[in-house]
Amino acid sequence: MKTILFCQNPYAFGILEPIMEVLKEKQFAYLWFVRKSIQKQFPFQNEPFTSDMEELKEFKSDVIFVPGNEVPYYLRGLKVQIFHGLAGEKKGHFRIRHYFDLYLTQGPYFTERFLKLKQQFKNFDVLETGWSKLDIYGKELHKYDTVKKQLLLKYKAKKIVLYAPTFSPSLTSAAFLIEEFKKLSKQNEYLILIKFHDLMAVELIEEYKQLAALHKNIVFEEERNIIKFLLMADIMISDTSSVVYEFLLLNKPVITFKSNSKNIQWDNAVEYNDLLQKVESNLKEDNFKEKRLNIAQQYHPYNDGKSALRMVEVSLKYITKNGVPEKRKLSFLRKVKIHKIFGK
Repeated sequence: MKTILFCQNPYAFGILEPIMEVLKEKQFAYLWFVRKSIQKQFPFQNEPFTSDMEELKEFKSDVIFVPGNEVPYYLRGLKVQIFHGLAGEKKGHFRIRHYFDLYLTQGPYFTERFLKLKQQFKNFDVLETGWSKLDIYGKELHKYDTVKKQLLLKYKAKKIVLYAPTFSPSLTSAAFLIEEFKKLSKQNEYLILIKFHDLMAVELIEEYKQLAALHKNIVFEEERNIIKFLLMADIMISDTSSVVYEFLLLNKPVITFKSNSKNIQWDNAVEYNDLLQKVESNLKEDNFKEKRLNIAQQYHPYNDGKSALRMVEVSLKYITKNGVPEKRKLSFLRKVKIHKIFGK
């Protein structure tokens, strides 16, 4: 099975890496597509990759795994949507753009919705596999325990507080919590790690870098692997970000500010204040533990570390049964959009 791992944004690297490892184990040929603008950020420089659409055409793939929203309709291969987050309330998560033949869902909450959409549009299939990005939860849950111990020792702290907000200008809490983090930093028992999305506003990035420079127990993290920080953190602070759900699956407390989620099963503040009190109460009392377990069952019940394996195996089974599509049928306007993004 010849496979394309399709990357338009850096967040795709960590989602597709577990699939690459499965392809290696099975000795299947694969090729990464990495946009020129993000090539320098690509962490697997020794792996086969290209930014050339002609090279992708010549590769004649059987399957294309895509965490993003678009993929060229004219490429050979089963076009598989594998998603880049767990936030079902985000605008566009359930939007059918007609670029994909198969949707591989993370859990029952998503599967149920996409099956209804399948009945409506009748031009794609839906299978539940779990999400490759979270395979590490099942395989290497304690991978960064030593790093965490070293950090706590270095900063003479007892707990790690992770701040990971959304970048969306209308939803981010970043502009409103600087004073709250100053107050929190006065408590030396907390090591505060700031982890921003690649698309966060430049001025906010600079503000938080300055904040970190002035407070010894605030660290602005630039490493892209957010999973590392999710595994190390004792509590997370966020807003309307899909990373909230990734953290909830670790069964650790979350505090959000003005989240627009329709299924809030954690401590959500409606005003930008009292951060210190909220951190202390959630670490001591953890009143949302049972509710978090409900989220896990609905959003991602797989903790065996084998979602990437299921993705590869169901895709192979699908093309074995149905054949490999030479291209995807699209409306004229959808084709024009693809031509603008990727060329013809």
